[in-house]
Amino acid sequence: MRGDGFSHVAYIKNGSATPHSALHVYLEGDGTPWVHRRVAAADPTPRTPLMLELMLLDPSPSLYLGRPCYHGLNTAKGCTPDMWTNRRYSEAVVASMSAALDRLSVDYQALDILGYSGGGALAMLIAARQPKTQTVITIAANLDTERWAALHKQQPLTGSLNPATRPPLLPRIRQMHFAGALDDNVPPMLVRDALVRQQGATFKVFPKQDHSCCWQDVWGEILGGLAAD
Repeated sequence: MRGDGFSHVAYIKNGSATPHSALHVYLEGDGTPWVHRRVAAADPTPRTPLMLELMLLDPSPSLYLGRPCYHGLNTAKGCTPDMWTNRRYSEAVVASMSAALDRLSVDYQALDILGYSGGGALAMLIAARQPKTQTVITIAANLDTERWAALHKQQPLTGSLNPATRPPLLPRIRQMHFAGALDDNVPPMLVRDALVRQQGATFKVFPKQDHSCCWQDVWGEILGGLAAD
């Protein structure tokens, strides 16, 4: 699927659609941007795609939207290691994913955007420019890239947008954010602190989850909360 300057791999699951169904848009984590601290990976595609696994548990119409240069597109035009390292949340990435989503969601009147880890950062950034967004759900999400880089003693993500310093999402957009108590990659306090300006956002910490483990165990509860709202 063409976006804005890049191609994207997308997987669509029709699910149990109704006339008023929202499309659930799943955004994956950063995958493997680096082999070592200063050596970029040749292919950043996630080896264990958590959001694809979670989408398979979702009975609703769903879309797994890949990033530029991921899923076998790492040698495509415009794809350099900078696009999955320092510029992984750049304006170019967000604009292209949003353009692809425009084309893929034309039959739906509403979008629920769900993002994991770095995909949570992209969920916030894409939701801000998608007028059909009604809900954003993030899990273990890197919502403050500057604090996250400082926490891990890494260089700032030069060229990336930081959700924590962007204008808050519109109050009409429901926000549900989740963290794992055992997560030492994106600690719960980092997520909590990044939400202080987001009106009406809810935040919950699951006691047995870490950054990648065991989110399947609570996914039914999270989707149930979305349906109840």
